[in-house]
Amino acid sequence: MKHCILAKWNETVTDKAALLAQVRALYAAADAIPGVHGVTVHPCCIDRPNRYDLMIVLDMDKEALPNWDASDIHHRWKDEYGELLEKKAIFDYE
Repeated sequence: MKHCILAKWNETVTDKAALLAQVRALYAAADAIPGVHGVTVHPCCIDRPNRYDLMIVLDMDKEALPNWDASDIHHRWKDEYGELLEKKAIFDYE
């Protein structure tokens, strides 16, 4: 399945490019988590107030979701970037 995380930075974020590089570095080792096969990080190509800024797509087995939830990467994402988010959405599909 594809596990998609859509993120919109809040008004405190002034350098979206720097955050993009950090997020890519954070997620680079996601495929080391059992059941996770790969990850892509997509920045939004349109800068409008009604757009999300970033989409992270994890390619994983459905059964790997608990592994992802327990992973250091997931916890670092929430701990280090959670306060920078205005909102986020999670969407899973096959």
